[in-house]
Amino acid sequence: MKLASAILMVGLVAAMSWGARAEESTQSAAPLATSQESNAREPVVVELFTSEGCSTCPPADALLAVLDSRQPLPSAEVIALEEHVDYWDQQGWKDPFSSADWTFRQNEYSSSLRNGSPYTPEMVVDGTAGFTGNRGASAKAAIEKAAAVKKAKVEIRELAPPQSKSLALKINIEKLLNASAKDTPQVLLGITETGLHSSVKDGENAGHELQHSAVLRELKVIGVAGKNGQDGFAAEPTVKLGSEWKMENLRAVVFVQEKKSRRVLGAAELRLSQQEPLR
Repeated sequence: MKLASAILMVGLVAAMSWGARAEESTQSAAPLATSQESNAREPVVVELFTSEGCSTCPPADALLAVLDSRQPLPSAEVIALEEHVDYWDQQGWKDPFSSADWTFRQNEYSSSLRNGSPYTPEMVVDGTAGFTGNRGASAKAAIEKAAAVKKAKVEIRELAPPQSKSLALKINIEKLLNASAKDTPQVLLGITETGLHSSVKDGENAGHELQHSAVLRELKVIGVAGKNGQDGFAAEPTVKLGSEWKMENLRAVVFVQEKKSRRVLGAAELRLSQQEPLR
């Protein structure tokens, strides 16, 4: 199954015409981008609404993994969010990573994107472009288009190494660019975990080992970026971490998103400090 997954990833990348860059091994993949990265790459938030109960979702999961780990587009720093919806949970297999919160979030996109009922797999790029999540060419085009738009600088750093299942962060966001005077630029803080997998016993993917990258564990609004986004934003939030989450696979994600239009105006992510497993 691991070999099949690797072949699938290479095939997806080749279909996107990303050439030899994306055909390198995962060991030589581009390092995870952080808030300290050069301005050469523009951050682009790529969300995937998926489910382990959906037979067409594994190729989309593999595509997101390629975008996340290999960062194949030179113009974009892909910030991946894999969101497992819960409306497949009554179809034979309950997805252990599913949440009604992600179903609600997808429903909000269905309204703003006017694309009908929620479906899986669905990929949403920077809050404004939605399409079937296993279409590599669509992903490439949408990400490149989003990367051409200059965003506000977002900086994240840890105030101290995570302790007692708690993480303290310092966040600074500069004055927003192109913020709408009639919208609300919300600041969202998320925690993602990579390296997750399941042995599916029932449903459409029964008998398969499924691998996941950048699974969204937590997402919350922590404030608003000033009046009409003109004043920027600064905060020192604290996040509770799940006892089952593996520290070495966690990242903090911060992005600014307009409440109505759903446009992403700035984003950054940070790999968390590694320490002993949480107790």
